[in-house]
Amino acid sequence: MANHKAGFVSIVGKPNVGKSTLMNQLVGEKLSIITSKAQTTRHRIMGIINDDDYQVVYSDTPGIIQPKYKLHESMMGFVNSSLDDADLVLFVTDIYEKYDEEDVIKKLRSMDVPIVLLINKIDQADQEKVLAKIEEWKDILPVKEIIPISALHKFNTKDLLNTILNYMPEHEPFFPKDELTDKPARFFVSEIVREKIFMTYKKEIPYSTEVIVQSFKEEDDIIRIMVDILVERDSQKGILIGNKGIKLKHVGIDSRKDIEAFFGKKVHITTYVKVDPNWRENARKLREYGYGKE
Repeated sequence: MANHKAGFVSIVGKPNVGKSTLMNQLVGEKLSIITSKAQTTRHRIMGIINDDDYQVVYSDTPGIIQPKYKLHESMMGFVNSSLDDADLVLFVTDIYEKYDEEDVIKKLRSMDVPIVLLINKIDQADQEKVLAKIEEWKDILPVKEIIPISALHKFNTKDLLNTILNYMPEHEPFFPKDELTDKPARFFVSEIVREKIFMTYKKEIPYSTEVIVQSFKEEDDIIRIMVDILVERDSQKGILIGNKGIKLKHVGIDSRKDIEAFFGKKVHITTYVKVDPNWRENARKLREYGYGKE
């Protein structure tokens, strides 16, 4: 294809700076789950936008953290793999973040890839603070551009595509033009259920939980889904189910509504809670649950 542009754009940054909100805005679909809790995103999620003249493959990545579990190491592996094949890096920070030296910052400094720095949540600061943040980051990273945005309020996000296309190389499409993501249907079911768990429970429960779709059967007028929700301890199982199963029932109802909206079809979902001790530290289990190397 003559003059066709195509490339990979890696969206990286610390937890809670708004990467997933930005990704969903750029793609125009809700692919990444969003909650106010840190470490909501655990995988590298690709969102693909297409036009006659271009294909942009965005990668939403887990927030950059110091790993405490093997699960965290796998999550940071997804960040690094997205950087390894990036044609452009969107480094997202926000108006509150204080800089500290992270391994990914060191890697970005050494990469021969253009970086565009996005300062998010500027709707929560005055112009003086925004300008001070811009000056602060100029001395930290060798970036091509610094753009203040509000992903939540779509400020400066519509023009981002033109900026991104300026850095995309000429290349044939990497994916079929009708594809929106590289993930299968089951992945989005598990992510939607996990989002509801993050929104329903406090403290350690969301972080100790993994969602496995055991069955996904699409019929003419309904999708029948069976889901296992894994926790690490019996006490967590009791909390997750709740008194007379009320909390788990709410997770199921809320998940069903969003899954129906996502697939545009009626859904029946059955959830089971199971104990899988210390799955976050078990390398074999992590590979089985989709946290192996890409």
